[in-house]
Amino acid sequence: METILIRNVRAADSLRDAVCDMLLKDGKIAAIGAHIEAETDRVIDGTGLAALPGLFDMHVHFRDPGQTHKEDVYTGTAAALAGGVTGVLCMPNTTPPMDNPEQVREFLSRAKTTGVDVHQTGTLTVGLKGEQLADYEALKAAGVTALSDDGRPVPTAEMMKAALAKAKEAGLPVVSHCEDLAIINGGIINKGAVSEALGVKGMDRLSEDSITERDLQMALETGAQLHICHVSTRGSTDAVRKAKAAGGNVSCETAPHYFLLTDELLLKRDADYRMNPPLRTPDDVAAIKEGILDGTIDCIITDHAPHTAAEKADFEKAPNGVVGLETSLAATLTAFYHTGLLTLQDIVRLMSDNPRRLLHLPARTLEEGQPADLILVDLNRKWTVDPEKLHSRSHNTVFKGMTFTGKVLTTITGGVVRYEAERISEKG
Repeated sequence: METILIRNVRAADSLRDAVCDMLLKDGKIAAIGAHIEAETDRVIDGTGLAALPGLFDMHVHFRDPGQTHKEDVYTGTAAALAGGVTGVLCMPNTTPPMDNPEQVREFLSRAKTTGVDVHQTGTLTVGLKGEQLADYEALKAAGVTALSDDGRPVPTAEMMKAALAKAKEAGLPVVSHCEDLAIINGGIINKGAVSEALGVKGMDRLSEDSITERDLQMALETGAQLHICHVSTRGSTDAVRKAKAAGGNVSCETAPHYFLLTDELLLKRDADYRMNPPLRTPDDVAAIKEGILDGTIDCIITDHAPHTAAEKADFEKAPNGVVGLETSLAATLTAFYHTGLLTLQDIVRLMSDNPRRLLHLPARTLEEGQPADLILVDLNRKWTVDPEKLHSRSHNTVFKGMTFTGKVLTTITGGVVRYEAERISEKG
């Protein structure tokens, strides 16, 4: 394992934002401060760069097992490392779903070789069918970090309340995909002026808002820990805000496409702009930004959902979902840091600290003795998203052709350089 000295880098985490040197040795941060002198295998000139703790994305789909023509744990983690993401929480809607402890163990065992801290959700219900609760204690013993039926909502309030109570006993957070399938009823994009102009069935926002309200109420009644997935509407954001004010042990997340894009992009009839929940209206975009700025929204995630080009070819029949691991930090820096709305420390909180805290995982800070899990970012590097250059097996990005400001150059986990966009400066 190399001993690495990073010189003159801007180190930003929850404790500091200052220019310094960092010495990485034996997989840990051995020293951080001014003018460090040490024998090293490698020196990286960090002038003009920022060092951040590795990001954690608590909502990804690696399609492993069963759908590995779209993604697997190896291509998914390669995409994560290229985006500065050193930890992920995988959703359970694999084939078969993650309700089997042995399957969970096998997946997590393979993931250990990737250099990414991979965590897995177990299903709330057996087979994601919404009929019978899974064995939460057995899944926890197998290594799951949270529980979810992501991809499908728990169908009834009664079952969701029982799931929350049982999850509380097991000491596991519940991650909820809030959607009323009866209201969706075959809708494929946001219900509104764009769906009417295209002549396609829309997805009414009431689907998201009603189940968000329902699940938050169940969380308040049970005292269980509930995390609301991918909020995209003003109504859902307001509901989480009220539940927090009422003392609920609740949190939520959103993705960059919900604070950067609107459903007008669907006028292109390009299925790469389709995901669930869908792109919404300018008012919803404003509400999501407000929720991030006032702390209602705890995390920025990607809902990384790979699909093949063939699957995405038919606008009306294509599956929902977009990839995002390689663009999430750049999109967030562009929308919030470079506009002066958030500090670098705020972004670390949203994309590194909070996800780990909510999942009861150790924090990642740039302190002596901490694991050397960090990224080097050129905050001012402009780059244009080229789907063909992404590391994911699938290239269905909603940000294709967009230019962002902020580029991950190096990702280090366990003191090992796992990804490098280019050589910065090196000497033996």
